Formats: sequence, structure tokens, C-alpha cells
Amino acid sequence: MSAWETWLDEQAAAREAAGLTRRLRVRTAEDPTIDLAGNDYLGLARDAEVRRAAADAALVWGAGAGASRLVTGTLTVHEELETELAAYLGQPAALVLSTGYQANLAVVTALADPTTRVLSDAHIHASLVDAVRLSRARLSVVPHSDVAAVRSGLVAAASAGERALVLVESVYSVLGDAAPLVELAALCEDYDALLVVDEAHGLGVHGPGLVARSGLAGRPHVVVTATLSKSLGAQGGAVLGPVALREHLVNRARPFIFDTGLAPAPAAGALAALRCLRTRPELGARVRARVAELADRLGVAPPAGAVLSVPMSSPRAAVAAQAAASDAGLRVGCFRPPSVPDGISRLRITAGAGVPDDAWSRAVAVLGALVKEHQ
Repeated sequence: MSAWETWLDEQAAAREAAGLTRRLRVRTAEDPTIDLAGNDYLGLARDAEVRRAAADAALVWGAGAGASRLVTGTLTVHEELETELAAYLGQPAALVLSTGYQANLAVVTALADPTTRVLSDAHIHASLVDAVRLSRARLSVVPHSDVAAVRSGLVAAASAGERALVLVESVYSVLGDAAPLVELAALCEDYDALLVVDEAHGLGVHGPGLVARSGLAGRPHVVVTATLSKSLGAQGGAVLGPVALREHLVNRARPFIFDTGLAPAPAAGALAALRCLRTRPELGARVRARVAELADRLGVAPPAGAVLSVPMSSPRAAVAAQAAASDAGLRVGCFRPPSVPDGISRLRITAGAGVPDDAWSRAVAVLGALVKEHQ
């Protein structure tokens, strides 16, 4: 056995011993399981209009964009999507990338360098963590939603003559709480810093997102990133902000420049979903009502987004509860270290608008009993 084979076996054994082994679970199109684990918050991935738009785009353009955006991979559907995204979120401009992960990599690596101070909330998504590492910026991880700590970091950056970026999520994916965006934006304006807000879990559930809802859309010191794979039910990501920022990313963001353009089908699907979102605000309201109902049933604080996080006593308890839910016909998520910033294993339950009312009622009843038994 080679050294690499030995190392891989040792890694697998350590994961298994810690209860942290992850396995892929194949889902069929006809799977009858009630899906409370996915990110299709508004149920638009299977909406008839969205599917038709995606299928038509594939028939017109083909299966892929064919090249990077700067070569021949920028299609009219990209331009339409960027224009309508910017308008809906109240931003001057938007740039669409192949994933939300790439959008976060693009904006941070194109704006930050070793002379930049990045103040990163302790609970930001892995894509932003990786982006900071790639940028080689000076990193300060601040306690979660600690405005005073951000102020101290900005004071230090200003004293050192450093450009500063503050990285947060509008709604955090694990705890489900909302960032203090108004306070953070005011600080960034005072200290000439840039606030980067990941709206992955805010867009759709809160209409145009919490940046817009907080009256911060279009501010020159606030930049938004978003994914097209959650409330918009498709695939892709976007960076939204000033026109000058968009032009800078087109010229400097390696995750944009050297990546094939977003395929036409998900681009058109996301555009159709965005148009549905504009005309059907009741979808977001339904998600918010459902997550509040489930939180009350399970005795946990209601989150600001669509995802409910239920703490479990151990990784094994979380996996056992997930398996019990599966046996009852429910698919729920499971967060275990290192995916959780505070090290506490959790069930991750999505209160999606697309689940039929009768299935939702059954799911709430089953989860109420199941969590009580396994917690």
C-alpha cells in the first residue's frame, strides 16, 4: 500500500470514529420524500414557467455558454438577468457568475490584497473564508454580529492607513439570525470601508433582500453578493453594486475571467424565477410564516430566514435524528463540525413554500415528536 493510500485510510478511520463521515445520497426525480433539506426556498425550481424558460434557453443556445464571458460566453440572457437583478435589488449594476461560491471568491479576491484589512464575521460562509485566504489580505475575525468589535477593527485599519472590507451575511445559514446591517453600514461609511453582504439566504425570503429592506440599496460603500440557487431555484451567483465595481470585476476577478459563463438554461431559469418573485411576494411571506410555526412547535427561536437550526447533543445524535426523519418520509439536513462555526451539531430544516399544505402539516407533527425523542 502506498503512503497516499495509507494516509487516506487513516483519514477515513478518523472521520468514522468522530461520527463525521459524509456520504452522497442519490435523489430520483420521482422521490416521494418530503424535502425539508434543500435550498429551493420558494419552490420555484419546479415551477412550470421557470422550467419552460430553462428548457427553451437550452434549445435555443445549447447546453452551455461555450466560452468564458470575455470571449464569446456572454449571452443576451446574461445581460437581461443582470439588468433585472440590479433593478430588483435596487443596485446600479450586477455581474452574473457560474455559482454563488464564485461570486464571493470574485468580489473579495478582486478587491483585497496583502495591504487590505478584512474584518470577517466569525460565522460567514466557507466561500468567503476561502476568498480571504486567496486574497492574502490581513484578516481579523470578529465575534459574531459584534458591532463594537467591527468598530475597533476599522479604527485600527484607519490608523494604519489600510483599506478595509467588512464581510457579513444578511441572514446566517447556521444560526439563522440577521446581521446588524444598518449599524455596520454606518460604520463603514464613517471609516471609508466597504461592507460586503452575502444575501444568499435573504433574497426571496425577504423580497429583494435585507440590504434593500434596510434602506441600504445603492449605497456606494455597500456591495451585495447573491446566489441564484436558493430562492431563484436555479444555479449561479451575482455581485451587485456600483458600475465601477462591475467593471473592476470584469477586468480583475479571476473567478469570472477564467471561468466558462453561466449556462443558458440556469440563467434563463433564474430570470424567470426572478420575474415570479417580483409578482408573487406571497411566496416569501409563506416561508416566513412556516418557519415561525415550526420554530414554535420545536421550542427554538424563529430564524430570520427559511432555515431552522435545531441544536443536537452530539454529531451522532444529529445523524440518528436525520435517519429517523428519513424513515418517516422527511428529508432534513444535518450540520456537524467543521460545517458549524460554534462546533454544535444541528438539524437543518428548510421551511420551503413549495411543500403542499397537507405534507407540511404532517412534517410539523412528525418533527415535533422526533426532535423531542432524539435531542
